[in-house]
Amino acid sequence: MDGGDNDRTIKVPFASAKHALIAKQVIEVDAELQPAAVKRTISTEGENLVAVLQTSTIRLARLTANAFLENVDLVVRTLEHFGEDAEGQKKSS
Repeated sequence: MDGGDNDRTIKVPFASAKHALIAKQVIEVDAELQPAAVKRTISTEGENLVAVLQTSTIRLARLTANAFLENVDLVVRTLEHFGEDAEGQKKSS
């Protein structure tokens, strides 16, 4: 899997660099199910979460990107719901 046509980079903006880092830490815990066919590298660039997906087929690229974005969606919804409370701040009523 060296720099083939199936490599994809996804950048997801977050409200803050802290939220991007939280997302990175949460998502990277789960290992890829097919490590021989998929390589996923996750990093942050300021307020952006960056995923580089290297796959052996275009189908795996689509499936891997979809799974990654589903995880991002879950993290975003969790941060929206619990983010301020988790930081010890009061939510305004």
